[in-house]
Amino acid sequence: MEPRLAGWEDPLARLRHALENDEFTLYCQPILALRGADRYPMAEVLVRLREEERALLPPGEFLPVFEHYRMMPQLDRWVVRNVVKRLAHAPRIPRFTVNLSGQSLEDPEFPRFVGDELMRCGVPTSALLFEIDESDLQFRLDAAVRFATAIKAMGGGLLIDGFCRKTVSLAPLKRLRVDFVKVDGSVIRNLLTSSVASTKMNAILRVADGVGLGVVAECVEDQDILVRLRALGVGYAQGFGVFEPCPIDSITATAA
Repeated sequence: MEPRLAGWEDPLARLRHALENDEFTLYCQPILALRGADRYPMAEVLVRLREEERALLPPGEFLPVFEHYRMMPQLDRWVVRNVVKRLAHAPRIPRFTVNLSGQSLEDPEFPRFVGDELMRCGVPTSALLFEIDESDLQFRLDAAVRFATAIKAMGGGLLIDGFCRKTVSLAPLKRLRVDFVKVDGSVIRNLLTSSVASTKMNAILRVADGVGLGVVAECVEDQDILVRLRALGVGYAQGFGVFEPCPIDSITATAA
């Protein structure tokens, strides 16, 4: 079924117009380091679509339309291009994580595009960390390996999002030479009340220590969870209880 949004008589034309006229706004959510001197070493990039009557649309409303028309590579390019421009001005948060769609993973030209943008703006590849969803390790593993090989050769980083949402072998993480895993919110939200969630987190931490992976806890919504994460030795935390999303252009002031 073709996805629809209220007021979009021609969704394909609307998407093209939005891309051509820069009708998107970048937000970001800083990620807190639970140890070390660098309090906010990275921030996840979030994209919103500006609508005159409905203000900013969250991604859950417009991304399905992009996916339906197989236009995610165009949107991902727009995001990378504009994030790199911000990085060129040396924000206080030195690294941004960018969510990469499965369609862009399958685009053989995407890594070259990333490299060209970074070179054009004089930004080191290490300033970008690409987030790949756990599900793509199951359904697009070959494409993920090709992308990872290209990005790692340039010095970029990789993060697996939604980790432990389902059972995933460690073998793909080693093949991709992943830098971080972001533990799924279904584990984090239940950490104080579920022995299953605690067992999963302890297992993740043991594996991460053994292979040198950084661990990010997502959906951290209160201080009790944050205290528990510190006690467990989790490296990083992200969520509304840590730092609410903010316009990316305000990050130099917000992240003081």
